[in-house]
Amino acid sequence: MKSKNFLIASSGIYPYMSHNDTANLAYKIARSANSKGSQIRMFMPRFGTVNERKHQLHEVIRLSGVNIVINDDDMPLIIKVASIPKERMQVYFIDNDEFFKRKAVFADDDNQLFEDNDSRAVFFTKGVVETVKKLKWRPDYIFVFDWFSSLLPLYIKTYYKNEPLFHDSKIYIVLSDETFEKPMSENLKDKLVFDELPQEFIEKYKEPTEINLLKNAIDLADGVIVRTKNVPDAIAQHLEGKDLDVVDVSDIDLDENESELKARVIEAFGEKSTAN
Repeated sequence: MKSKNFLIASSGIYPYMSHNDTANLAYKIARSANSKGSQIRMFMPRFGTVNERKHQLHEVIRLSGVNIVINDDDMPLIIKVASIPKERMQVYFIDNDEFFKRKAVFADDDNQLFEDNDSRAVFFTKGVVETVKKLKWRPDYIFVFDWFSSLLPLYIKTYYKNEPLFHDSKIYIVLSDETFEKPMSENLKDKLVFDELPQEFIEKYKEPTEINLLKNAIDLADGVIVRTKNVPDAIAQHLEGKDLDVVDVSDIDLDENESELKARVIEAFGEKSTAN
């Protein structure tokens, strides 16, 4: 059986993000896939909370040097990489001093969300795609782990629709516990307008609440991975009647039963065909 290629996009991946469930799940899925001989490419932002010296991050010159345009501003893309100890897996870090140097993730010391979270999310999204293009690597499956990476399906299906590397990719949205009611400002719409995305999509992002971000991502996805036992009613209702593949891992203790995760997710995906 031909091994599959998995692209994992998340705001956090253990051990580089605090050991929360999303970061842990991203890491455990990657490790399970890696153990089955699949190729893995993991991406997360290089937040200022990541200790570069401790985790031995280093810049990959051949992948850096691209300028990402955000609302008519050229923002240099820096790609750093680190190897997860003992796992023979690498994580690619999307970096830019203006967006990710601050010693915080999504909010300041007063727990006020950063006003540029929308620009940071667009930069991360474009940075992932541009890096995959430079790697000339074709993902079979793309796992989108949270609201911060939720713009990836939108950009792949619109802005990068002519990029052949993604033509056969299957996109899965990971549903975990809600964290932020409204993580981005309405300014997100301006970025989408500047990038000349279709108006039908732009209208859906007038109110970029976490629920709306996930609903819009689901509309462009092939399936969902359910991690939470408390799927919001709005999301549950949105899923009704949709022809989506649903993989439920809400009952798995990641620390005690990783073998079940491997059996339920990775082996199942290994048997699926990605042909259209």
